[in-house]
Amino acid sequence: MQRRKFLSTLGAGAAGAVAAPFVSTARAQDTVRWKMVTSWPKNFPALGTGANDFAKRIGELSGGRMQVDVYGAGEMVPALEVFDAVSEGTAQMGHSASYYWRGKVPAAQYFTAVPFGMNTTETNAWLYQGDGMKLWDELYAGFNLKPFAVGNTGTQMAGWFKKEINSLEDMQGLKIRLPGLAGEVMNRIGATALTIPGSEIFTSMQTGVLDAADWVGPYNDLAFGLYQVAEYYYTSAWNEPSAILEGTVNLDAWKALPDDLKVVVSEAARSANLAMIDEFTLRNAEALETLVDEHGVKLRSLPDDVLEALAEASQTVLAEQAAGDPASKKIFDSYQAFQQQVRRFTDIGEFAYLKNRAMVDKG
Repeated sequence: MQRRKFLSTLGAGAAGAVAAPFVSTARAQDTVRWKMVTSWPKNFPALGTGANDFAKRIGELSGGRMQVDVYGAGEMVPALEVFDAVSEGTAQMGHSASYYWRGKVPAAQYFTAVPFGMNTTETNAWLYQGDGMKLWDELYAGFNLKPFAVGNTGTQMAGWFKKEINSLEDMQGLKIRLPGLAGEVMNRIGATALTIPGSEIFTSMQTGVLDAADWVGPYNDLAFGLYQVAEYYYTSAWNEPSAILEGTVNLDAWKALPDDLKVVVSEAARSANLAMIDEFTLRNAEALETLVDEHGVKLRSLPDDVLEALAEASQTVLAEQAAGDPASKKIFDSYQAFQQQVRRFTDIGEFAYLKNRAMVDKG
């Protein structure tokens, strides 16, 4: 009886130890307090609030043992300096998009968006079921960083244009805000792509620095009031069929965390990632209705010759990127192989269903 009682007590204690990261009450001297710098305006819908949500989940799942203070773009560091700030330890965490670092880490671009690449569901499968996260870890370790997927915008719009696009000729000389691999593709068809922070898009469009701009989608585009500076909104998604928001952790700070708090951060990232996808799914639909019905935005699709040129240029850019950088080749080979594998079912499953669903509208 005494032996049974001892084993029962031991088992309960072990179970309590496993659950501890999610229910423990912190003592003041045990609290880990970190700073998170971001590339977004403070509390900006979905992107900024997504960083807040990530921090909140860490606090809740740790039972208060870990607290993260979130800083908007420019509060501690400029929007496009998050990578360096976290790498150097100015802040322990960051929230941004990896394609902003293309000049420093060309291969990082694959961990935001690939033109004509995988959709959100496929991308998450590559990260969590394929080699995506492993390859991302390997790439960022050389920069003293531990990466996480902390959100995804889903399929993005092709962007806002001041003038209507009727042919490939209309793209020549066009100045457009478009970062990452898609920006280089746009350069190849005769436009000029610029990378600027989201907070500068409105003014740049207003003053003529830009003729067009990609931002995110209806929810975030409405929040910036972009309908006030351009009347044509192009729906032809090609540039960012899925767009990962990255969380970064200074690798030294990560290694110093106890194992249970590492689990907390990892699980908080995973749940925050899904939460943002859910939010965009609803809010984009609501915002699109507002843009069209209340603000008279004109929805358009890019002409076939423009899309054909973009598709051809995308293949060239992706091939050149892989050929010129060993890290890019390793990651893109994995990405491309995974896309070919999963699209077999996506095409006969999701894509076929979406076409069939349109039959309801004809009935």
